[in-house]
Amino acid sequence: MNEKMNYITPSGFALLRAEYQRLFNDERPRLVETIAWAASNGDRSENADYIYGKRRLREIDSRLRFLADRMDRAEVVDPRTLSGDRVVFGATITISNDQDQTFVYQIVGEDEINVPAGKISWKSPVASSLLGKQVGDEVVVQKPGGEEVLVVEKLEFK
Repeated sequence: MNEKMNYITPSGFALLRAEYQRLFNDERPRLVETIAWAASNGDRSENADYIYGKRRLREIDSRLRFLADRMDRAEVVDPRTLSGDRVVFGATITISNDQDQTFVYQIVGEDEINVPAGKISWKSPVASSLLGKQVGDEVVVQKPGGEEVLVVEKLEFK
């Protein structure tokens, strides 16, 4: 996989687009109105609404540029169109460790990470060690607490 690409699932891309549209169509126009109103109140040097508004506008514009860049570089990969017997981006995997704990993860892009929901980045130590593996394969993952042996139990594309 190309390290510079922004691999993302369709649902992850939809989240980026929704955030961009919310900021661009809702928050930014409201804030511009607030700033214009605050500027019309006279002295801007001690005008908290104006100062905060300008600062927030810079934050929103920065986030919009970031989101636009991420979407421009996005390579959307739909897991439902994938198949095979190897772990790849978009796959949902069931793994177990040597303490008989079982975990289910979907390997997703950096913009859609949500560990409590079972979505891990393809660049994470766990996912990167599992890419290319098959059901039954064991991998050793370096974690802050030491090494952990993981076994691929199940592989799905959904």
